Amino acid sequence: MSENKPIKKFAAGVISASVWKNQLKDGSVVYAITIERRYQNKSGDWQSTNNMRMNDLPKVGLLAQKAYEFLVFGQPDEGKEVEQ
Repeated sequence: MSENKPIKKFAAGVISASVWKNQLKDGSVVYAITIERRYQNKSGDWQSTNNMRMNDLPKVGLLAQKAYEFLVFGQPDEGKEVEQ
């Protein structure tokens, strides 16, 4: 069984954006972005959430831009431009 791992990850402190490549049944490829914030719970264990605080939003914007630039200019698929 293969693990589903992001093809690229960007981070700014505890905020991260991951780029995922998904192949559809018809063989076409689509890309998705997930953004998460890591935090420690009361027990000290690290957790993830997709809920952001107001002060997280500048980093979210920056990471979304970086992910977009990677998809448009990084040409993750053998030099092919990603469909928009």
